[in-house]
Amino acid sequence: MKQEGASFLLAVQFLTRIPIPSGGLYTPERMAASVRYYPMVGLLVGCMCAAVFALSLAVFPQVIAILLAIAASLLLTGGFHEDGLADTFDGIGGGLDRDRALEVMRDSRLGTYGTLALVMVLSTKAVSLALLPVEFIVATLMAAHGLSRLSSVLVIATSTYVRAEGTGKPVAEGVSPVSLIMLALTGAAIVAVWCWLLPPMALGCAAFGLVVGHGAMRLFFEPKLGGYTGDTLGAVQQVSELGFYLGLLAWL
Repeated sequence: MKQEGASFLLAVQFLTRIPIPSGGLYTPERMAASVRYYPMVGLLVGCMCAAVFALSLAVFPQVIAILLAIAASLLLTGGFHEDGLADTFDGIGGGLDRDRALEVMRDSRLGTYGTLALVMVLSTKAVSLALLPVEFIVATLMAAHGLSRLSSVLVIATSTYVRAEGTGKPVAEGVSPVSLIMLALTGAAIVAVWCWLLPPMALGCAAFGLVVGHGAMRLFFEPKLGGYTGDTLGAVQQVSELGFYLGLLAWL
């Protein structure tokens, strides 16, 4: 249990800005195992965003409450996934060769393609959530944040890390069978809670949108790179989350 607790805290430390004491936590084995907790960390972020939305809704109109919830997610993660989205579009969007694309993705400067991707994804997420019935939004934030992190872990499980080093290197060895079981159980728990609160068909449409977002993002970067990087994992999370919202909106 101590090992699993340390792996969970490493996942929180890696994916968020939530202050976690780092002394004695890190080992390569614990870091590799931390991927099994990525959806749980996403669920934690989603719960916090949902709380911000619910509290804000008592004071502000729905659209402002949604914007504050999105701002909360950016603060909680430090824009970690959004940075990956922007870097991925800057590197791949310019039609560059593989080596040059990887070099551009390391550059901390924000380019035109990355800016456009950030604006479009963030604004479409905000509008999509604003168009949902208010009774859907709390569960939607929780499920979308959790399942979109699961979506990014599936890339780790089924693709190849293409850098010699980088933010994704500590978890680049793949996903163990134990982690796969944990991931499946976490995903099943999110689905079960949704189906208890809201229509299962709505979740089916939202999940379909998530799958489309996952696949579209991989088709965008994998042919060029031959695998994934830490930045592309962030891009998959962001577009999967957006796909979840759009799929749910299509059901309505």
